[in-house]
Amino acid sequence: MRICEHLETSDNAPARTPDGCEECLQTGDEWVHLRRCLRCGHIGCCDSSKNKHATKHFHRSKHPVIQSFQPGEEWKWCYVDEIGAE
Repeated sequence: MRICEHLETSDNAPARTPDGCEECLQTGDEWVHLRRCLRCGHIGCCDSSKNKHATKHFHRSKHPVIQSFQPGEEWKWCYVDEIGAE
């Protein structure tokens, strides 16, 4: 399995909105699953959610790596190289 340099990051920013997706909490929308940006701690909803805020955050910020913010899940995903890791 190929590992990208972004997944080797030591970034581990705390969740800015641990109660849910930052944008959905502001608008009253719902989400399916949550993702945390390791660079800044943004919590965004996954691509199965209607708003896809985690991916939109990447396109705005260019922060490359997210981690699942679901209990019991530790996987990471790099948007730049489109590869994941456990």
